[in-house]
Amino acid sequence: MKKINTRFGEVEYDPNNLLHFPAGLIGLPNLRHFIVMPNKKQGPLFWIQSVDDPDIAFVLTDPTNFFLDYQLMPEEAERQSLDLDQGDECFILSVVTVPSDQNITLNLAAPILFAPKTNKAIQVIVENSSYSSKTPLPQ
Repeated sequence: MKKINTRFGEVEYDPNNLLHFPAGLIGLPNLRHFIVMPNKKQGPLFWIQSVDDPDIAFVLTDPTNFFLDYQLMPEEAERQSLDLDQGDECFILSVVTVPSDQNITLNLAAPILFAPKTNKAIQVIVENSSYSSKTPLPQ
């Protein structure tokens, strides 16, 4: 077990259980290893904490909790990046932004594809979509 100091306090983690982004996140290529933080409150949101930079953490959610028609199928190159075989599960996640005005948005233009079998994730850009990086939650 290893430890890091984060906004959540001291966090102990098993390096074998990290969420791995082989290419990092868009705009943050050096952030490749994350801890999925246990959710203390019930609900659709959870945190991932960077191990590479303990000052950085993101709130994520399954966008279909809010947008029932939101779908994305991983392309072959994305499946290879995630080491997915045909039929393996792949989940779509979105980064949540909670600004000071509390008008919460989801980044539906650059979702995260997560493969639980390999514990790998990649962030992709969805082209030709009506969704944006700051899609407001439906009222």
